[in-house]
Parts: sequence; structure tokens; C-alpha cells
Amino acid sequence: MHIEVTDLNIYEYDSNTPFNLSNQQLDDHVLLSFDTVYEPDVPEAKRVLVHYYEAENPWMNLIFLHGIGNGHIRYLMWFGKYFAKHGINVYFLIHPYHLERGKPEWTGGEPFYHHSPAHCIVRFHQAIKDVRRTMDLIESSPESAKLPTSLMGFSFGGMIATMTLALDKRLKSGILAFTGGDWRWINWHSPYLGPVREGYAKYSNEWGCKDEELCVKLRNKSRSQIAQLKSIDDIFTLTPSCFHYDPLSYAKFVSQPVLMFQGVFDKIIPAQSYAGVYELLPSAKKVTIPSGHKSSYVYRRIIGHSCVKFFEKNMNRKTSEVSDEANEFGRV
Repeated sequence: MHIEVTDLNIYEYDSNTPFNLSNQQLDDHVLLSFDTVYEPDVPEAKRVLVHYYEAENPWMNLIFLHGIGNGHIRYLMWFGKYFAKHGINVYFLIHPYHLERGKPEWTGGEPFYHHSPAHCIVRFHQAIKDVRRTMDLIESSPESAKLPTSLMGFSFGGMIATMTLALDKRLKSGILAFTGGDWRWINWHSPYLGPVREGYAKYSNEWGCKDEELCVKLRNKSRSQIAQLKSIDDIFTLTPSCFHYDPLSYAKFVSQPVLMFQGVFDKIIPAQSYAGVYELLPSAKKVTIPSGHKSSYVYRRIIGHSCVKFFEKNMNRKTSEVSDEANEFGRV
């Protein structure tokens, strides 16, 4: 069996690559577009798309990451408007292989659904590079560069956010919303991962993984070593290589303050997946929401309120006039 070794430099890129930036004025925000620093699977993904919501008197920047699939993206853009009203410049990043960055017939994010770790490692780190390039773009503007920048991700976006926070300390804090890690629980128990399970059953992969029982056996040793990792590069010594793009492996290296949201009735992200990441985060607090995964949108104002308060506290900013609607729910 041939095992492909992950390139230790997979998370690196040339930050001096020209942006070739363009912008388009939309109804209430600006669409920014710039070149990727990698060669994507399809030509449609060669330009990074960022919806920029500018605050009137900004005191911080926020890069916002949506989940996988096209259907929910327009709904989550509500947060761009909400945070901008509270003095936060929002850079709403469209992940590779979504909307205009994917094929017209795609439902969004198809290349991320795969049974091969070698395949997924490359695509997940492409998404991470897009986030870091957005940070580069922010720093290229003297006015924006003066402000602290944080990162927020929903679901799949939260997975990319966890990994990016570990890799890029320019980001001052993070919000991980309705997300987790540990592919054992996600791949074998999340209802959205049916195509991946079919791939395992039909083709297995370079590690011979074909069912949950074998997955647990293959991952057991490295799973027990994650808490003892000393550096990011140590992640790439773990086997099987699904650990190389598992947010679980990166969580202990997220030194920034983090606020995590968990849905009590979330079936998309299993409770074990939430817990695995949360327990490894060095500086995290958790807010529980009485919702499922998609129904968390009903609580968007409570989520937004909690985020603003979290940012203000960690930026040592005077508390703003935000309604107290989030106090109904406990913070752990």
C-alpha cells in the first residue's frame, strides 16, 4: 500500500504574491476579488471572493467564514451587516468551490467531500491560505492594519478557523460556532457525510480505512498523543494522515482567546466532536444554544450579541450599547 507523505510546508505560501485586487460596489457592501496563491481544482476558484461590510467608525476587523454548501451563505451574510453596525469591519470570505468559485451544477464544496486524506489535506489548506491572504490584504491597507483582526467560522468554517488560528497569530481572537473536530465522529456519524462514507465503502483509501471500526483502530495511537504535541510540525508525524487536516490536531495550538457556540440539539456536529476540540483549546469559553445546527440561525441576534461582548472584553474596549438578549443562556 502506498502512503503519501504530507509536505511539511503545505501551510506555507508566498505572501509577496501580487493581489491583483479588484472591487465591485454592491447594494450595501463591496465585493473584493484577488488571486489565489495556489492552483485550484477548477478555474472558477482562481479568484478569492470577499464580501466587505465597512463600519462607519470601526474599532476592529473580522474575517467571517461560512459553512460548507451554498444554501446557507446568503443567510449568514446577515452577520456582516450586524457586526458592521457595531463598529466591526467584516470580511465575509467565500470558500473555494462555493457559489461563483465552483461549478454551476455544484451545491457547494464538493472537492472537500472525499475519502482520501491526501486529497482533503490539500483542499483544506487551500481554504486556510485564502483566510491568511485575506489577512495579508487587511494589512496592506494602512487604515485597516491599525485595527486588531479576529476570525469567526460557522460549521465547516469553524474547522478552517480553528486550524488558521493555530497557524496565524496575527489573528487576535476567534469565534468557533457550531463546529468541532475528530474525523472519526464527523465522518461516521454526521448525516451530511454520506458521500464520504460511500467512498470509504467503495474505494477505501491510502490507509485502508473502510469502516468506523477500522478507523478507530487506525487512529487510536495518534489520538492519544494529540495533547502532548509540541509544535505544529508534529501534527504531520501523526498517522493516519487524516490528522493533518483535523481541527482536533490544531486546537491546542490556538493560544488566542476563543468563544465557542454549541447547539444542544445539533446532529450535524456530534457532541463528541464539539468536546474533542473544546477540551484542547487553551483559552476558551463556551455558550450553549437551545438549537440544532441549521436552526441556530433563529438565535443569530443572541449569537451576534455574545460575539460583540466577547470582542469588546478581549480588545479592552468600553462596552457598547448592545441589547442584553443573550443573558438567557448559560456560559460555561
